[in-house]
Amino acid sequence: MTGEIAKAIQPIIDKLPDGYKIEVGANVEESAKANTALAKVFPVMIVCMLVVIIFQVRSLPALAMTVLTAPLGLAGVVPTLLIFHQPFGFNAILGLIALAGILMRNTLILIGQIKTNREEGLDTFHAVVEATVQRSRPVVLTALAAVLAFIPLTFSVFWGSLAYTLIGGTAVGTVLTLVFLPALYSIWFNIRATDDIAGDHVAILHSVGSRNRKRQVFAML
Repeated sequence: MTGEIAKAIQPIIDKLPDGYKIEVGANVEESAKANTALAKVFPVMIVCMLVVIIFQVRSLPALAMTVLTAPLGLAGVVPTLLIFHQPFGFNAILGLIALAGILMRNTLILIGQIKTNREEGLDTFHAVVEATVQRSRPVVLTALAAVLAFIPLTFSVFWGSLAYTLIGGTAVGTVLTLVFLPALYSIWFNIRATDDIAGDHVAILHSVGSRNRKRQVFAML
């Protein structure tokens, strides 16, 4: 809206006498100042984030895969902002930063589950498949809870763009992460489906499933 108005009054601005000018102010001006301030600390924030992730996964390939899932939320953010006619300003940028953290957290959960499954005896292929199945429900339910929690903010004039960014990005990005990460993990480590899935593999799957059910029972108790 601001850009359209600025274009409309540009002929008037060009005809103003010397010493007179028309400038954009209010929220647009404050948003520009905030973006400038954010740009100064953004590189430091990126470095700190990478350090924390590498300490957790202790693997450069896992770090790369975690970072690659961060932009997946844009597939939901862009159409959501366009459909609901929301501006892409400072609040939307804050939403994107928070969204990247949400999606990378989901990736870390899946990578951690894959590692756990391999430690429990599953081959790499079944470890990836089982991790996706085991973590799909908690990841999806957590994302759904976040989406529902942001709905009241959509009625706010100030926080509306942030809420729509997080709603669209979390909903679409979570689904894409559950599809993208297992595929990326398999391609990265050249994982292929094994021909023999009977015998020991079936026994291991039942063993892992039994252990998980026991954990759930103990957690309920």
